[in-house]
Amino acid sequence: MASLKEIKIRIASIRSTQKITAAMKMVSSAKLHHAQAQTEHTLTYAGKLSAILNGLLSAEPDETDSPYTAQREARRVAIAAFSSSTGLCGVFNANVWKELSAKIQGYKDQGIEVRLLPVGKKIADEIRKAGLPYETDFITIGEKPSYESAVALAKRLMALFTTGEVDRVELLYHHFKNTATQILTDKVYLPLSFQEENRKTDETAEASTDYILEPSGYDLRDRLFPKLLDLTIYTTLLDTSTSEHAARMMAMQTANDNANDLIQDLTLQYNKTRQQAITNELLDIMGGASASS
Repeated sequence: MASLKEIKIRIASIRSTQKITAAMKMVSSAKLHHAQAQTEHTLTYAGKLSAILNGLLSAEPDETDSPYTAQREARRVAIAAFSSSTGLCGVFNANVWKELSAKIQGYKDQGIEVRLLPVGKKIADEIRKAGLPYETDFITIGEKPSYESAVALAKRLMALFTTGEVDRVELLYHHFKNTATQILTDKVYLPLSFQEENRKTDETAEASTDYILEPSGYDLRDRLFPKLLDLTIYTTLLDTSTSEHAARMMAMQTANDNANDLIQDLTLQYNKTRQQAITNELLDIMGGASASS
């Protein structure tokens, strides 16, 4: 059984750690509220832009043909995997690597070449440990998400697709649903596809609207497709950042709760040990008094 001094040292150590976890939870909570508001506004804008494209281009579906919508047999796939650059956020990063490694193995079994573009130091470290090649240009852009860095990554992914270096581009990231839930999402970034959205529109619309496009559908396509792709990467960066803060806040809350439970158990153990020591001292005194009499 541990001594009273050892138990007191453990309790003091846990309380010191608890102060750190509580502070980290508060910091993550503040960052979460800021990132959540920014993400929601950006996702709303992206949704409206996509709806505008769906509505306008549905009037002239042939004009949606673009280098960004070209459907090819997937022999080479690029995957941009998003994680955090720091730890202490539960299984947030582990889930990304688990899903990514499964996808890589699945493509390998199909004879499909995979190119990796990690965003976040944690996923880059896992890829490096696995001995897989990857691009290093975008690892740190998720630490402070900005539209400029998102555009740089989007241009790289668009260049890979339009030049034929890859036949499909996928994004693997966490989508923020709420503070307790972050959904690991695997989304096809390129080629762009409006077929699903157009089909839903056709099913729900009572009568198709005859749009007069100015400029032409080709001009709209050339201007808006790259903007939509840039915005998709930016929203993905923000989504990942928001999910990271939420995951870290929940991890720190769990650590704080576990610390409270552990302190209660140690305090109970301390009281029992102290009571036993007092009882033993009383027994010694009574034994000594009986012997002297």
